[in-house]
Order: sequence, then structure tokens, then C-alpha cells
Amino acid sequence: MPDPQREQPRPVRSRPDRPDRPGEHREAAALLAAGIARARSGTGGLVLLRGATGTGRTSVLEAAAEDAAAQGVRVLRARCAPGYAAGPFAAVHQLLDCVVEFEKPDPAADEREQAALLRRILYAHADETPMLLAVDDVHLADGPSYRWLVEAARHVGRLPLPVLLAVTERSQYDIEPPPPGFTHTLSPALVDTHTLAPLTADSAARLVRAEYPDAPPEWIAACARAGAGSPLLLRALLDDLGAVLPVAGPHRPSGEASTLTPYPPLPETSAALYPGSYPAAVHWWLDSAGPATAEVARVLAVLEEGRDGGATEEPGGGEPEEPGRGTKKEPAGSAPGGAGLLAEVAGADPARVAGWLTAMTGLGVLRPGPDGHPRYAHPLLRDAVLTGVPDARRRAVHRAAAEAMLHRGAPTGDVARQLLLSGPVGAPWAPAVLRDATALALRDGRSGQAVVFLRRALQEPLPEDHRQRILTELGSLECAGRDSSAGMTRLTEALRLHGTPQDRVRAAVALGTALAGRGRTRAAVEVLRTVDGQLSGHPDLGATLQTASALLSDQDQTVRQDVYRCLSDTAEHSPELVGPAARALLVRYAATAALTSADDAMRQVRALLAEPAHPLTEPFLLGTAAAVAQWADELDEADRLVDRGLAGQRPDLLHPMHAALLNTRADIAAARGEYALLPAERPAPATGPSNVHATTLIALVETGRAEEARRLADGFDLREAPDNWELNRFLYARGVQRAAAGDTAGALLDFLECGRRQTARDVVSPVVTPWRSAAAECRLALGSPREALALAEEELCLARVWNTPRTVGRSLRVLGTITGGRRGLRLAEEAVGLLTDAPAAAQGELAAALLAQGRQLTAAGERARARECLRTAALKAERLGAVRLRTLAEAALREGGARRAATVRTGSGSLTASELRIARLAADGRTNAEIAGLLHLARRTVETHLTSTYKKLGIRRRAELGQALAVD
Repeated sequence: MPDPQREQPRPVRSRPDRPDRPGEHREAAALLAAGIARARSGTGGLVLLRGATGTGRTSVLEAAAEDAAAQGVRVLRARCAPGYAAGPFAAVHQLLDCVVEFEKPDPAADEREQAALLRRILYAHADETPMLLAVDDVHLADGPSYRWLVEAARHVGRLPLPVLLAVTERSQYDIEPPPPGFTHTLSPALVDTHTLAPLTADSAARLVRAEYPDAPPEWIAACARAGAGSPLLLRALLDDLGAVLPVAGPHRPSGEASTLTPYPPLPETSAALYPGSYPAAVHWWLDSAGPATAEVARVLAVLEEGRDGGATEEPGGGEPEEPGRGTKKEPAGSAPGGAGLLAEVAGADPARVAGWLTAMTGLGVLRPGPDGHPRYAHPLLRDAVLTGVPDARRRAVHRAAAEAMLHRGAPTGDVARQLLLSGPVGAPWAPAVLRDATALALRDGRSGQAVVFLRRALQEPLPEDHRQRILTELGSLECAGRDSSAGMTRLTEALRLHGTPQDRVRAAVALGTALAGRGRTRAAVEVLRTVDGQLSGHPDLGATLQTASALLSDQDQTVRQDVYRCLSDTAEHSPELVGPAARALLVRYAATAALTSADDAMRQVRALLAEPAHPLTEPFLLGTAAAVAQWADELDEADRLVDRGLAGQRPDLLHPMHAALLNTRADIAAARGEYALLPAERPAPATGPSNVHATTLIALVETGRAEEARRLADGFDLREAPDNWELNRFLYARGVQRAAAGDTAGALLDFLECGRRQTARDVVSPVVTPWRSAAAECRLALGSPREALALAEEELCLARVWNTPRTVGRSLRVLGTITGGRRGLRLAEEAVGLLTDAPAAAQGELAAALLAQGRQLTAAGERARARECLRTAALKAERLGAVRLRTLAEAALREGGARRAATVRTGSGSLTASELRIARLAADGRTNAEIAGLLHLARRTVETHLTSTYKKLGIRRRAELGQALAVD
């Protein structure tokens, strides 16, 4: 009778350099060898090898049979298989098939009679020679054979027969409770039992290393994890890898393997394996476990796929969510790896599922994940488990899991990640969950994941107003990210849908912001005007669109003039139609046009802030007021307004004031001379230079990073840049960089071009870009004092209109330098006196004025006073981190005959206001990430500030901050 063929993986080809057996098999082999020795001496017995699927029961039994045959022991084999039903005693017939005189009993006879005849045949031949009866997978034997083998075991154990009965039996915790084992009716004294353990990590690594001795340790460890403690799976995996990676052998020195053999990362999908031994082995393992266990295993793989696949971010989208991050504590059994959820979705007994998870973790098939719940040991193993599972079935599992997790109170993010792979649900709870998950993702700065959630929400059937809101939010995020073309399409679609007036305004503002950001300012204003014309009866919303138009028009000189002319006319003839935010923009316009003073502008702004404002217009009011306060050197108030404005910004809605507030924050830092608060890294170039590029460029110059400043300044082709106010700011900043680098002629061209463009926009006040004084210094250096004097005098006149110490002090300093002599010295002293009593906003200008005064005193022969001024200038510059100014002051000291440089100040008194604020937060136990969030800074900026603080305080670690600040 031929051996039955059961479905199993393709045999792994033999290789001479592969070890015969792993260490976990040696004890079993020794037990069988001892039993064979007893059989040869005339007293056999029963050896039972138990173990989970794939632990190598068959391999150990086959090796023992080969050893027995080599010792002259007659070996009779039977391999039982599932579903093999060739008749009663099929396994016994297979076992005795090699006996020449074997006469099959009459099938019509009683089972007891047949069994007795078969035993007599066996005993008759056992008298002639010792025998090994090797029965593999006895639990799969047909009923009569199973009972016959149990009875044979009793006889072999009691009678002095030279027969060793060696059987293997599957022993694994499955969802369906197994029937009683082979030896449950036998006395333990009759049986030598051994349970094969799974491969340890070291044993698995040795098997892989025997195949690939030069593979890196991390690659070997990955193979061991994918092998899941099973020799069967590991050998199948190595067999597949052998098709693409050369096998080590004596023909290839091991020293050459690392250069000849590539070791790409282990694939995470079975499709990447050829010829497919590994997925076949995994399927055989599942089939051996039974349908209930296979269903639970596949459901677990689907749930895990949802957890991992759903967390995927788009490029540049931030970090995936940590398990449970930002959500309430996860109830037991609610996570994708929890026994309760797994049992509910798979329709299994929760107690059996919990036991199975524990057992599979012990075997190495599963391992605890970051959240503590079991997950597959390697993604490749999970994918192999899923191979052949239809997409429709996977989607159904994801949907069932999402609904069950929702009812169990699981974290919103976990539920949403299952929905990402479920397909449309068609129930109201699904888009609600996705929206909530979007809000959590945005709160944690994971905008890429928020985009994924919103895109999935659009797949659900939605009311038109809900769809419009989601399109606006998604379009805003896409425009702010890397998919601006898709975002523009979504925003345009959102504007076409019917929704509440407020939602239409939000969509219009978002689309207008996106258009203006891409240089289409006129189109942006037209969009807002069109929607405004459709909102009769909503004056507050009309005011919002009017204000947004005015703000966006700053991107285009011609459009700006038209918009502000219209806005001014309306304010004059119909003031009731112009809200507080629009009036604040008119104040800002007057400030830049040198039509008002700082005191008057702040008086008006504070009055406007006291008026009630519509929630949609309040961001415009706060942002505009913050800009005016920054120009007026009311920096603390400007900081508070920026904080309020940013706190009210929704990260899922594109809004022009968000960028404006960030620009104001950068301008505040620059006004204080706190260059370390500006971006620590050069911003990536966009379509053209931005205000952030301009402030960063000046910061690089002032902090002495000349080469970085040059690269940033040269990183733009300004001929291709959009014609907007940010280009003017960058022209001024590039002029500062060129002047510091010694390119005076190039700097003059930049300053004059900046002035020409600003004047055309009605921006004539030096409060924004003091290009006249900068150009005057260049004119003087190039030998044109008359032109320099005219520029400096004009700026002083305009500065006195605004009349803040910083603008007037700067103008006095430059005019004094150009004028020279006693009058020049008086102007410099006036500048220093004015700036000394000024707020912190003027500290950078005060250092520059002291430097100018010191130089003029040196020229006048008053060297002692000059050195005092120059040392004070150097100390102030050092405190601000203004390396360029400090270098100039120290050079002036040396030129004036000073024997020592300025003394560097340390202690808390040397900290800038921002360094002190960050240091106090850190001393209170705040993390860098928390500080960055509270102050709306990059984490790198916080780290830079703290590094400077540690240096000034003479400490090395965060724990010393509190004491250092308290002592000083």
C-alpha cells in the first residue's frame, strides 16, 4: 500500500552544510536512541514525541528511523494524514505493508478479530529481528488503527518484545479543544514522553548563520523572528531566500561573502518570495490547527494590518500616532490585539482565544507589541497568514472590528485606522469617528495622518453640508502640504456645494488664501467678492470677506491699491459697513504710509480690540493689531496678541492670518535682537522668498554665520519671484547680507530697489524696511556723502512721524555717522540717550548706537569715553547673540588702543528675555516639546536657546537650571 500524501509545503532541498538538527531536538533524539537500544536488547517500549505544528516531530522521527536501520533494526513506517480513509486499519496496513508475508485480514471480519490477526503478524516478525514502529502524526490515524496502536503500546510495554513503538502527536493549544491524547488510557510507566520546544532565538540564529555565515546580525534576527520558533517555517523561509541569495559553501571564502552577497531587508510580503515555500508552510500550519484557529489567526492578522497600515503617514506628514496617545486609557480587550475584541470579531470563545494568544506568544509566533498586546513576530509572517484571504473578507473584518472597538470605548485613532481599510460603512458613526481622529491627529501635529482620515471620510455617504466642511478642511491641509493641486480642486468643489453661510465663508477664505499663496492674488480677491455678493443679509460675514480681501491683496501691488481705495471709500461714506478688523487694517495702512504716529495707531487699535468682534473676523483683528503693536515697540502686547491669534487658529482651515501671525512672531524676535528665536535652519525655498527667509537671513548675518547667509541669499532667482511684499523684505535682508560681506555696491542696489518697490505700494515709513538709512550708509562708504545725507535726513523726518525710539534712534545714529564732527557726535549721543530709556525692543539698536558713538568719540580724541561706549556695546551685543555687532565693537576697541576686550557677562543677568522664559519653563519640568508648543516655536529653536542658556549659566544639565536661576 503506498504512503498517503498529505498536503504540506514543498520539501526543503538538502544541503550538506546544514546542521542535522537544532539543539531543541537533541534530547528527543537521545530518548529515541535509548529506546532503540532497549529494543535491540529485547525490551522495547513506547516513546511519544509531542509538539506544536512545525516544531520538527517528523524530522526527529525520520532521523531516528535512519539510525535504527543503520543498526540492523527493522523499521516499519506509517504517516497518518487528515481525511485519509482508505478503510479500517489503513494506518496499520501502511505500517505492515513492507512485511512480505503480510496477509490482509478479511474486511468483513469483526474489528477485534482483525486487530488480533494484525498483532499476531507483528509479533511473529518481531521474534525474528528487533523492530521500530515509527508512526507519524498518530492523532490523524483512522479510528481502528488508533485503537490498535494504543493496544499495541500496552502489549509492547508489558511483554518482553524487541519492539519500540515511536509515535508523534500534535500538541498545541487551539481554539477548538483537542480530543484526549494518545496516552490518556495508558499508564505513565509505559510511556517515555518528550515535548519538543520551539526554537530559541539563539538556535534559530545558528540555523540562519549556518546558511549565511556572513549575514549581518540584524538580518539574521529578522529571519529568526519570521521563523516564529518553528524549524518548518524557518527552513521554508531559507529555502525561498536561497532562490535570490547565494548559499555559503566551501567554494566561496566567508571573508568574501560580505562583498559578494547582498542582504536586502527581509521582505514584508509573501509576494516577494520565490518559489513560495514559506507561505505554503504557513498555510499548512493554519490547516493543521483547524478552521476555528485559522479564522482567529487570520482575523488577528487583519486587525493588525489595520493598526499598522492605518497609521501610515504621507511624506512629510509627521509621526504616526503612538498607541493610545492623546486618548483615554484603553479598556481591556478593546485593542486590535485584545482577546475580547478578537473573539468577538472571529466569533470564538474569549477564554479559548486568550489561551491561544498566550500559547502562540510562548511558541514565538506572536510577541508583545509596543502596546503590550500580542502581534505577529514579523510582518512577513502576518502577510503569509493573510495570503488568500479575499479583500471583501478583510474589509468586513475591519468594519466589524471598528464597530466593536467603538462600542468597547477604544481610542478614536485605533477605531479610525480600522475604518481606513474597511471600505464605506454607510453609518453615521463612521465619518464622526474619522473627523474626531482628524482633530486628534492635528492636535498632535500629525497633519499627514489627518489628511488620510479626511480622504477616507469622503468615501462615506454624507449630507452636502458635511461634505462641504470636510472638503474645506481636507483642501486646506493638502494646500498647506505637498498636494496643493488636489487641495485647490477640493476647495473649489467645496465652494460650489450648498452649506451654511459661515461654512461658505470659510471655504472662500481658504481658497482665496491658497490662490494668493500661488501668486494669483486677483483671482483670490474675485473669489471673495463673488461669495460676498451671495451673502446678502449677513453683514458680519461680508466684513470677514472684505477684511480677507484686504489682507490677501498685500501679495499684489496693483490689487492692493484697488482694494484699499475701495475700503477707504467705504469707511468714509458707509462706516457702519466696515468692521473692527477692516478698520484695523486701515490703521496698519496708515502706519506704513507714514500718516499716523505709533501712539495714535495703538490708541485706535486698542479701541478696536475692545469692540465686540465676530468669531470669523477676530483672527484678522488680532493679527493686524499684533503687527501694529510690534512696529510700535509694544512687544509684550504684540506677543500676547500673537498667542491669542494662534490659539484661535484651526489647523484644518487655511487662513491668511496664520502666516501673518507667524511673520509677526519672527519680527518680534528680530526687533528684540533675539536671533536665536529665529529658525535655526534655513527654510526650504518655495516659489519665492518669504518673510521668514528675510528674517532668517538677517539672523544669520547678525550671528556671524556669513557663509550660511550667503548661500541663503543666493538661493533665489529674484527675477522669477512673485511681486509681493515678501520679496521687498527679502531685498532689504539681502542688502544687509551684502553690506556685511563687503559688497557695498550690490547692497546699495538691493536697498534702492526695495525702496522703489515699497514706495510704489505706499509703504514709505521706515517702520517696515528702513531702506533709506541702509542705503545712506552704502552711499557714504562709496564716496557720495551728499546723497547719503539726503537719504538719512528723509528717513529721520519719516521716523519722527511714527516716533518710536527704535526708528528715531536708528535714523539719528545713521545721520550722525554721515554728518560727523561735533554735530554728528551730538546726534549719536541723542540716539543713545533715546534708546537707553527705550523698552527691550531697542536693545539691538542701542548696541549699534553705542558702537557709532564710540567710533565718533575715538575720532574726537575722547578715547576713555569711547572705550566705555564700545565695551558696553560689545556686552549688549554678546547678550543678544549679535556676533557681528560684537566683533565690530571689539575691533573698534582695538583700533582705539584698548588693551583688553569686553568682559563676557554670565549668569541669569546675561540671558535674553526669551532665554529666561524658556529656562524657567524648563526648570519647572516642561519638556522641550511642551515648551515649543506653548511658545509656538520649533523644538530645535528651544534646544538652541537652552544650549546658550547652559553656557551662560555655567551648568551642564537641565536639573541645575532651577538652582542657577534662583542664585542669580
